[in-house]
Amino acid sequence: MKRITKIEENMLLEKRKLRVAAYCRVSTARDEQLVSLAAQKAHYENYIKSNDEWEFAGLYYDEGISGTKKEKRDGLLAMVAACERGTIDFVITKSISRFARNTTDCLELVRKLLDLNIYIYFEKENLNTGSMESELMLSILSSLAESESVSISENEKWGIKRRFQNGTFIISYPPYGYDNVDGEMVIVPEQAEIVKQIFADTLAGKSTHEIADELNERGVATKKGGHWTPGTINAIIGNEKYTGDVLFQKTYTDSSFNRHQNRGELDQYLMQDHHEAIISKEEFELANAVLKQRGREKGNGYDTGRYQNRYGFSGRICCGECGGKYKRRMHYKPSGQYVAWACANHLKDKESCSQKYITDDALKLAFVTMMNKLVFGHQMVLLPLLQSLRGLNDQSRLLKIEELETAIEKNKEQKQVLTNLMASGYLEPALFNKESNELAAEAETLRQEKDGLMRSVNGDMAKIEELQRLLRFTSKGTMMTEFDDETFLSFAEWITVLSRKEVVFELKCGLSLKERLVEP
Repeated sequence: MKRITKIEENMLLEKRKLRVAAYCRVSTARDEQLVSLAAQKAHYENYIKSNDEWEFAGLYYDEGISGTKKEKRDGLLAMVAACERGTIDFVITKSISRFARNTTDCLELVRKLLDLNIYIYFEKENLNTGSMESELMLSILSSLAESESVSISENEKWGIKRRFQNGTFIISYPPYGYDNVDGEMVIVPEQAEIVKQIFADTLAGKSTHEIADELNERGVATKKGGHWTPGTINAIIGNEKYTGDVLFQKTYTDSSFNRHQNRGELDQYLMQDHHEAIISKEEFELANAVLKQRGREKGNGYDTGRYQNRYGFSGRICCGECGGKYKRRMHYKPSGQYVAWACANHLKDKESCSQKYITDDALKLAFVTMMNKLVFGHQMVLLPLLQSLRGLNDQSRLLKIEELETAIEKNKEQKQVLTNLMASGYLEPALFNKESNELAAEAETLRQEKDGLMRSVNGDMAKIEELQRLLRFTSKGTMMTEFDDETFLSFAEWITVLSRKEVVFELKCGLSLKERLVEP
C-alpha cells in the first residue's frame, strides 16, 4: 500500500523577517553631517539587528530643516515611496517632533502608512501606531510638538534676553585665547600670546595672509585644531571680546530659523569688563582701523576671496629644512627663461636655509611619475590602505557619538523646563542662574567630548572618501602623459621639498609618497 505524508504549508514557507527602516534628521552644511549620519545609522542598525525577527531596511534622512512642512523633506518622501513599493514593513524614528512638527502632516503620513499596513514607532514617546486604539493620543502629542517648535524658540529667546540684560549670559564656547571654567571666561596663556602677536603683527604692517602662513609654518593650531586662514585672522582682530567687553546679540534667528547678522533689527547689549582682557581697547581700535584702510585700498573690504593663487603649486610647497613656503620665480639664462620655485626663507637669508631652487618642470614630471605608479600599483598600495581606514570606523565610536547626542538633547530639554519655570515665576533668579550655569557646564563637557569623537571619525571618513576618489581615478588604468593643475589640486594637499633631488607628495587621502626630481 502506498504511503502518503501530508506536508504542512508552513513547513515549506520560511518565516520572513520584518523589514524595518529608520528615519532621522541630520545637521546641514557642516563637516560632521556624515559622522552624525553614520552614528545614527550605527545606532539604528544595532537596534534593529538586535531583534532576530527584524531586518534592517535602510536609513532615510533629511538635512537639518525645520520640519514644519513635509514637502521640503525629500528623505521622508523617499521613505514613503519605498513603503508604497512594498520594500518596508515597519518604520522607527526618534520622536514625533523629528518626524513632523505639523499636526496635519503627521496624521496624514501616519494614516497613509496605516493604509499600507505599515506602522511607525516613535522612540522618545514609546508610541507604536500599530497598537493605538485611536488617533487621539497621536493628535495630542503631535499638536504639542508643533507648538513646541515655536514655544521653545520664544522661551529660549526670552531667557537669553534676560541673561543679556542682567549680565548672566554664559559664553559656552569662548574664542581662541579663552576657555570656559565654571561659566567664566578664563585666559589660556599660550593662546593669549598668539592673540597678542596677531594684533602686534597687524599693527606692524603684516597682511592677514602673512600672519596665517607664519602661524601654520610654526605648527600653531586653531581653536578647533585646524589651519589658520586670512579669514580666521580677520575674525580675531574684529572680536571685541579680546578687550574684555562682550557685545551680545550680534546675530539673531528669524521666524524661519535662519541666522542673520544683527544690523539694527534687534537690540544689542554691550557689557564692559565682562572678563579679563588680552588686548587693550586702543590696540583693538588701531588694528581694526588698519584692516579697514587696507580694505579701502583694495576696494574689497574684508573680502579676501578675490586674491586667490594663480598656479596649482602656489602656497602648497614647503621647505623640508626650515618649514618655509616656496615662491614662484622666473629664471633667465642665455638659452632662455624657465619657471622655478624657491624657499622664501632662503631668498631672504641664505644662512637661515640652504635649500636652493627646484624647477617647475621637474616638479611636474615628479607628480606625473608618482600618479602613474599609483595607476600601475593601485591594488597593492591603495586597496590595503582603504581596508585599514575602514577598520578604524568602528561602531563603538559611532554609537558613543549617538549616545552623547541623546545626552545633549536631554540637557536642552532640562534647560527648557528651567526656562519655563522662570518665565512662569516659579523660580527665583538666583536659583535659575545656578541651575542654568550647571546645565551650561554639563552641555559644554558633552559637546567637547562629542566634538573630539566627531573630529576623529570625520577625519577617517574624509580620508576614506578621498582614497575612494583616488582609486576611481587610478583604476581606470589610464597613464598621465602630462601635468595638469586640476588633477594635482584634486588629489594633492602639500609638497615637502627634502632636497633638490627629492620631494614628498602629501595626498589628501593621508598617503605620503616620496619621488625623485629629474629634469625633463
